[in-house]
Amino acid sequence: MAETGLDEALLRTLVHSFYARVRDDDILGPIFSARITDWEPHLERMVAFWSSVALMTGHYHGRPVPAHTPLPIEAEHFDRWLQLFRETAQEACTPEGALHVIERAERIARSLHIAVKEAQADPDAIPALR
Repeated sequence: MAETGLDEALLRTLVHSFYARVRDDDILGPIFSARITDWEPHLERMVAFWSSVALMTGHYHGRPVPAHTPLPIEAEHFDRWLQLFRETAQEACTPEGALHVIERAERIARSLHIAVKEAQADPDAIPALR
């Protein structure tokens, strides 16, 4: 935390700012609005997720892959998600904090995209561990 300037309050700001952009986005907004009607629980879950990812708090206890595999998302959705996340992180965080969360977001997006693509190609397959 000392090196990145990240804390729970800053991550809350990051998550809320990021998802405000997502909701207004022409590409991502419709996907989210078709599935989320009550944003507060989703935002709290995402704050817990980023707290776990960035600060290693262990607050998040979800399963992101099964939550995303039924969604109509492709590579361009992940690219747009990352673009908005990078912009928001660079505005909300210190340079070190932005780098910290962006690196993790890029890894997460890459892994999640692979998992979603494989699940969409064969929904009954057991995921391959590579």
